[in-house]
Amino acid sequence: MTQTDEVRGDSGPEVAALVASRVLDVADFPKPGIVFKDLMPLFADGPVFRQVIDGIVAWHGVETFDVVAGVEARGFVVAAAIAYATGKGVVPMRKAGKLPRKTHSVSYSLEYGDATLEVHEDAFVAGQRVLVVDDVLATGGTAVAALDLVERAGGTISGFTVLMELGFLDGRERLTPRTVHALLTV
Repeated sequence: MTQTDEVRGDSGPEVAALVASRVLDVADFPKPGIVFKDLMPLFADGPVFRQVIDGIVAWHGVETFDVVAGVEARGFVVAAAIAYATGKGVVPMRKAGKLPRKTHSVSYSLEYGDATLEVHEDAFVAGQRVLVVDDVLATGGTAVAALDLVERAGGTISGFTVLMELGFLDGRERLTPRTVHALLTV
C-alpha cells in the first residue's frame, strides 16, 4: 500500500501508511490458512520505528500513564521503546511458565488455538496507570486477557495501543467500552 487514502488508523492516514509500508504477509504461519502479519521490517527500520513510537507517545501523552505493559513477544519491543522514550518503567506480560515469581494468569482463545498470559502479582502499584501495548489486535482474546491481568494485579488501564488491528476479526468490539488506539486498521 502506497497511497495514504488506501489505509486508515486512529492516528491518521500518514501514520497508517507508514506502518503498512513495513508489514509483510506470511502465508500459512503459524498454521495453514493463517496469514501472519510480520512487523519485523518495521522494527528493523530505525527512523520508521522512531516515528511509530513517537506517534504512540504523542497520542497518549507522557502524563497519562505511569508504566507500560507489553504483551509477549512483539509487544515487548514496542513497550520497551515507549518506556525508554518517556522515562517510564516497563512490565512484561508473558506466556505461561516464563515468570519466576507468583503470578496472576488468564487463559483465552486465539484465532488458531488457546493460550495463557501471566504477569507477576506485584507487577503494579495499586492504582498505577498502565499503558498496555501489543503488536496486533485480532479477535481480542489476548487484549482482554492483558487488560484483565493489569486490573487483577492492581493497575488501572490508562490506554491500549496496537500497531495493527485486523478489523475484520472484530477484536475492538470485545474491548468495548475501552478505547483502542490502532495505528493501522486492515
